[in-house]
Amino acid sequence: MKMEDLSGFNDPKLTAIMENTIGLFYELGIRNVNMDDICREQKISKKTLYQYVKSKEDLIEKIFSYEEAKWEKRIFELHLEELNAIEVLIKVSIMVFEEIGRLNPKIRFELKKYYEPILNKFMARKQNHILDLVNKNLQKGISEGLYRKDLNINLISGLYVTNLIDMHNKEYHFIENITYEQVLETIFENHVRAISTPEGIAYFEKRKLEITQLNK
Repeated sequence: MKMEDLSGFNDPKLTAIMENTIGLFYELGIRNVNMDDICREQKISKKTLYQYVKSKEDLIEKIFSYEEAKWEKRIFELHLEELNAIEVLIKVSIMVFEEIGRLNPKIRFELKKYYEPILNKFMARKQNHILDLVNKNLQKGISEGLYRKDLNINLISGLYVTNLIDMHNKEYHFIENITYEQVLETIFENHVRAISTPEGIAYFEKRKLEITQLNK
């Protein structure tokens, strides 16, 4: 399953408009930015802007597609086919956590309140893509002998992706000083230990030790 291709965004003017608009949204909020602001900041006319987008809503949709294409490119550049399932899961989980975390609470609130259909469409595409990656990862791990053969793939991939997404939708500060990084590490480790064979757990323990030593 493949998401957007960056070749659809090879016009440097459109790319500049989207990158600039993203900056404005994060600085001022989506609601406070209008098409005049975008033109003024980009030093272009409204006529030029409307050659690329039909409306502010259309621009937001294009930005989502652009961000998805960049994410897909990052996935491709990881060369996941050369890694074992646990290595793939480590890299993809970190990417998912970073990607979802980039959408700060203010931006997420405004999108949900004023542009909910666009946000829901984006989140559905994103979730389906991540589900597909995790599903394939489970199949890969089983074939490599790192994951158990008796796994319910659809159920486990659904639960794992839901946990990754929910950690940004809910308050996890039920313990004082807990961080999102600690939550991610716990979700990830519990997932790996629950699905792995003894060989998989041994490999995970080795990688965990290596990562701990690198962070010191």
